[in-house]
Amino acid sequence: MPTKIDLAHVRVILNKPRYPENIGAAARAVRNMGIQRLAVVQPENPLEDRIRMMATHAASDVVDRMATFDRLADALKDCQYVVGTTARLGGQRQNVLNPDMMARKLIPISRENEIAIVFGPEDRGLTNDELRLCHALINIPTAEFSSLNLAQAVMVVCYELFKADEREPGSAVPRLANRHELDSMYAQLKDILVRISYINPENPEYWLNHMRQFLTRIQLRAREVSIIRGLCRQVDWYARKNFEDGVKEGRRQANEE
Repeated sequence: MPTKIDLAHVRVILNKPRYPENIGAAARAVRNMGIQRLAVVQPENPLEDRIRMMATHAASDVVDRMATFDRLADALKDCQYVVGTTARLGGQRQNVLNPDMMARKLIPISRENEIAIVFGPEDRGLTNDELRLCHALINIPTAEFSSLNLAQAVMVVCYELFKADEREPGSAVPRLANRHELDSMYAQLKDILVRISYINPENPEYWLNHMRQFLTRIQLRAREVSIIRGLCRQVDWYARKNFEDGVKEGRRQANEE
């Protein structure tokens, strides 16, 4: 059984990077560490000459294959496990690991699942809404000043992925539900739970976030997501049927009077 991460199943995603030089330097970093796929979401200044200047010839193949997306959700839709990076801790930023600990955790997941490592923009990082798309978070410990240059952060994380090794190999994690399947399920859950007054309609994301954390720990597979969505459809059908039956009964009683 392999004890290293399958880097062919790992991609790095830069969300809304501001500087093309950082995109190029990130491309060089992922190439140095054996990762072949880099994607960017809404780059502020996608100047190809500056990107290639920093990537150098060594990483030109990564730049050639680099995908660009308009939305982070689109870049993640076929990924089964998403790891976000954050300099801040606390609040909704739970389940945070150091890069080396996260790298070891990803070894069995990488065998049958597509993994995305997401980095936020240089000036503010990932938002809470963007973090909700992540299964887990990485925080790079620093001495005092917590903010790292984007390309530096990419190199640190990719280096840990490259060198990670399981001391005692475990079994592979089966294929998990991808991001598109999970997001569709959560949208359906939010809709039905609001309509049956299980969660507060004034702030549904706050209440749904607890459910996200719970279901993330379970590591749902595609079939399990399908079961949950089927339950939602049945609850929706039953609620509508009771409402319609109540309306018919009310009309019947009114006619009898």
